[in-house]
Amino acid sequence: MTDPAGYPYEETHDLRSGPNLHESLLGLLPFVGVWRGTGKGGYPGTEDFDYAQEVRLSHDGRPFLAYESRAWIIDAEGRPVRPAAREVGWWRPQPDDSIEVLLAHPTGYVEVYVGEIDGLKVELSTDAVVRTASAKEVSANHRLYGIVEGDLLYAVDMAAMGRDLTPHLSARLKRIAG
Repeated sequence: MTDPAGYPYEETHDLRSGPNLHESLLGLLPFVGVWRGTGKGGYPGTEDFDYAQEVRLSHDGRPFLAYESRAWIIDAEGRPVRPAAREVGWWRPQPDDSIEVLLAHPTGYVEVYVGEIDGLKVELSTDAVVRTASAKEVSANHRLYGIVEGDLLYAVDMAAMGRDLTPHLSARLKRIAG
């Protein structure tokens, strides 16, 4: 099978089946699933771009969500041009409605976020960014996720290459499984 960007993907299944959702994840239940859609990106010094993306938030009964994101640069007709960003990590809600998020990127950096869960909104800011010697300099990120009209919307601001937090990515994804 291929995804909307034309790349192969695994058959999706109902991520809400299987082990019971840990009670600490109930506030994140609307986010659980497989989401696909498109977005826009850009950053000072680079050309703006369109991308297709798949985000998977799943659980195995323990008190965290597994997170995986894949993206592809697309042309004006929505056809894939090349693979783009990938991220893997975990969303770890805390008893006080705060959340810790850990994300690793194959381009050589790892982020630790802290934030708040507020109904259908999750807002995150980096607490730490660690990078390898060969990775580009990313010093901070801010992310806002929300469920709006049943879709997953998000925006990312990034501080990198000596710049302060600047709008970088935004997308609207539709649930395809969950």
